[in-house]
Amino acid sequence: MSSALPVGDAYPYLRAASAGIRHHAHALVPRAQHSASPADRVHLDVLHAHLTALHHLLDQLAETTRPPHPAAGRHLATAHTRLFQAAAAVHNAFHLLPAADEPLTDTECHPARLPEGPPVLTICQRHLAAGHVVRRKTTPRDLNTPLHGHTTTCSR
Repeated sequence: MSSALPVGDAYPYLRAASAGIRHHAHALVPRAQHSASPADRVHLDVLHAHLTALHHLLDQLAETTRPPHPAAGRHLATAHTRLFQAAAAVHNAFHLLPAADEPLTDTECHPARLPEGPPVLTICQRHLAAGHVVRRKTTPRDLNTPLHGHTTTCSR
């Protein structure tokens, strides 16, 4: 039986993103002398950007997979919903962390006065855009359903 999965240098950017996540996760593991530092807002903002990019990718994959393979498309659609739930949890955690206390002087830039708003709002804008996509394709019940109790089927 031959594998239908592409080999070699297929999807190099996706592989690089996965490798970057693995490297970052291993770097967070506390060593004997050092303890891991807690997440900060910048860390969660970058992680949220990654989750919403995956959310968008899964949305596209579910749409293109569903017509020829309905069961696989439904599973990808479920993953799309669960990924939004993960992004929502990261977004909520972001807002529960304290902002960096940096004293501003009159000569420094004041990001809160920028016409597009403070940079902290980019996570909110990104999250609202992802929420708009998921709400067009998902019911509120599906969005609020916990993963627990979800059964998967395997045809092998």
